[in-house]
Amino acid sequence: MTRIALIHALSHSVAPINEAFARDWPEAVRMNLLDDSLSADLARNGRGLDAAMHERFQRLAQYAVDTGAEGILFTCSAFGPCIEAVARRHAGIPVLKPNEAMIAEAMQGEGRLGLVATFAPTLASMPPEFPVGTALELALAEGALDALNAGDTQRHDALIASQAAALRDRGCTRIALAQFSMARARAACEQASGLPVLTTVDSAVRALRRSV
Repeated sequence: MTRIALIHALSHSVAPINEAFARDWPEAVRMNLLDDSLSADLARNGRGLDAAMHERFQRLAQYAVDTGAEGILFTCSAFGPCIEAVARRHAGIPVLKPNEAMIAEAMQGEGRLGLVATFAPTLASMPPEFPVGTALELALAEGALDALNAGDTQRHDALIASQAAALRDRGCTRIALAQFSMARARAACEQASGLPVLTTVDSAVRALRRSV
């Protein structure tokens, strides 16, 4: 059976991706690694993705490989360069950034793509992952992550959905939810915007299943 390591920087990412695996690839053996200080440290230290942060990602990945992982999926979208460095070191197995499968699927559409995040650094780190020239409209669902942390999932989903509707009004033809923790808001976003909504969770499971 295929063993997949899921490496998380936010506790809220654990359930969405495990639910997607259980639904779409139940045969995969999952291991979950969570370091919930990664995002907090990134937001607090002001140093960005420095050498120390890169080393932390290398250690997490090496641990996963040492346990027999045949594929690695990172689930936090603010650490792209760190994950790319891991992929170079472990070129023999698929190492996916949380966003890359969704980006590939989003590029199959036409028109402006609306990208919603609840974690502000993601809106700085993620756009460069798209092909040059991609027509992007960015939106931050302010307060949504705080609501999720407080257990108010209804408010979390509603704040994201309101941004999806606003992006539709700005001319977007489809919506992408930038973080794994946002996947639960997909239905609310579809209802509010009337547009197709992509999530990193569903795209990532499809991509991993094809690549191992």
